[in-house]
Amino acid sequence: MSAPARARLREELLAGAAALQLELDAGQADQLLDYLELLQKWNKVYNLTAVRDPAEMLTHHLLDSLAVIAPLRRHTQGRALRLLDVGSGGGLPGVVVAICCPEINVTCVDTVAKKAAFVQQVAVSLRLANLHGLHARVETLRAEQGGGYDVVCARAFARLADFVQWSRAALRPDGVWLAMKGKHPADEIAALPPWAEVFHVEPLQVPGLHAERCIVWLRERAQAVQAGAPGVAC
Repeated sequence: MSAPARARLREELLAGAAALQLELDAGQADQLLDYLELLQKWNKVYNLTAVRDPAEMLTHHLLDSLAVIAPLRRHTQGRALRLLDVGSGGGLPGVVVAICCPEINVTCVDTVAKKAAFVQQVAVSLRLANLHGLHARVETLRAEQGGGYDVVCARAFARLADFVQWSRAALRPDGVWLAMKGKHPADEIAALPPWAEVFHVEPLQVPGLHAERCIVWLRERAQAVQAGAPGVAC
């Protein structure tokens, strides 16, 4: 990528982040653009995304993933925790979370070995000690004693019922699911298993992307009952 092209993308990135009420420091902006360049470079070999144009990658991938940062920070309140990004592909949104939230330990799991290897390469290239690529099926992951993930997230991975079912064993008892979706998935919510509940649906506005986006927050119903916490109306 030429210096002028990178400068233009940097300007668009910072403007988009500002619209999302995010402040990126110089290092984070550089890492995000370095990640975009790695994604573009290795896409030819690894087929990481159907989006090829860097400007489109910025909007459809970086800004779309950045839209989840503020809601995630409101949930975590700056706590150090573990996040699992399911079906991460080229690392979206996991890599973006790792860059913007260094206190969060991010594992990107994918069934395709070369995609998990790419995330590992990103971690090395960008010196992200809190980012890990894992080649596995999420159904095989189990929360060890005192372990598990505090947040299990996915971006356009599967229907909600399948997402929570496949990743349930990896979630901590007090953990939450964060599902990035397009329009409000009323039909998918209605089809959830009885032990899972939605406690919030949060609309997102992605700068430059003229499409509906939302986050569906879920948890285990048994945990909500045990904690005595009422659900939040959607």
